[in-house]
Amino acid sequence: MRRLLPTALSVALVAASPATAQDYSTRVARILKATPLIDGHNDWAEALREKAPETRWTLDLAELPSGVDGYDTDLARLKRSGLGGQFWSVWVSPDLPGHEQVIQTLEQIDLVRAIVARHPDRFALARTAADVRRAHKAGRIASMIGVEGGGQIDGNLSVLRSYAALGAGYLTLTHARTIEWADSATDDPKHGGLTDFGRQVVRELNRLGMLVDLSHVSPDTMRDAIAESKAPVIFSHSGARALNDHPRNVPDDVLRLLLANGGVVMVDYALPYVSDAYRRWAADSAAEKTRLNAPPYAGLDIGQPEKAKADYAAWLAAHPAPEVTLSQVADHIEHVARVAGHDHVGIGSDFDGVGGQLPTGLKDVSTYPALLAELMRRGWSDANIAKLAGGNVLRVMEAAEREAARQAAAAPAP
Repeated sequence: MRRLLPTALSVALVAASPATAQDYSTRVARILKATPLIDGHNDWAEALREKAPETRWTLDLAELPSGVDGYDTDLARLKRSGLGGQFWSVWVSPDLPGHEQVIQTLEQIDLVRAIVARHPDRFALARTAADVRRAHKAGRIASMIGVEGGGQIDGNLSVLRSYAALGAGYLTLTHARTIEWADSATDDPKHGGLTDFGRQVVRELNRLGMLVDLSHVSPDTMRDAIAESKAPVIFSHSGARALNDHPRNVPDDVLRLLLANGGVVMVDYALPYVSDAYRRWAADSAAEKTRLNAPPYAGLDIGQPEKAKADYAAWLAAHPAPEVTLSQVADHIEHVARVAGHDHVGIGSDFDGVGGQLPTGLKDVSTYPALLAELMRRGWSDANIAKLAGGNVLRVMEAAEREAARQAAAAPAP
């Protein structure tokens, strides 16, 4: 992967005059000094677990390799990012047995906390909006934790409460698989949304002050969770389905529900969620692999791995992947703002969760300012940029905290 130019704004401002570019840069810096830029989703911990399993606890994080086989995040690039707060995802495979998901989730939480402890000058653990503001004021990245899959509680609210005690700030109700109590967006539905236990999970998240995260869930699960939740919900990393009909994206009718709920869609950078053309190309690419390698009697190259590899490379050369750009991510942000309002949109990059497959102009954590500058170029005010960057998420966190406090005052904990 190409390394970014020293100034992240340069990608988004190729067509702008130097004076205009400098103006955007000054505006971005002023906004991010006052409002922490909060990303809803980064899988750095899981990437470290996968790529450096034995050394992840002690690995020098200053400058890591970039690109498809490397990382989107390191300390050097974070220093250029303008980032003020990060929900670090603790993801484990939804295909694991439930008890193993719990064990690996605890390991991932431990890793996030260890990274923060190793670099107290760069990071500070945060659980509340006030924690985020304190860390930002001190010049540190507020580090929050998001558990990315309801299967990771193994059907047990005590496990959920334990994650909260360790600092987890949100639970994504499903990942890629439908679970016993909630339907996923990318699996066959079994429940028509949430079961009674699923609704109980939402209520417990409200009681704990944890955010209900609806990325990865089916539209019916989205609607059920919004109806059940007494606090605003989030989508930690999702796009707009009206622009790209990917099942992971959010339909307009759900966006409109956020007006009353108060929630936020944090827009994802993953190529299949951003670009309809890329989504279709990816489906065709997968189909070609199957065509070449399918079991008898369909596969053209079955039993001939080198020929299959060569034939697939030839197909790729004849069918290059469509380019996906920063501008298309900005389109998703603008659509959410147009349908739900500027109070209901944020940023949820999915850095280090997509194998380096990222839009042109948004190749690593140093590029947040370029996205904000693009929206400024489109006419966004400083006030609305501040809401997008982190103001909306802080408002949601505060609302969740107030609901938890209200419930605590009304009834004792179980």
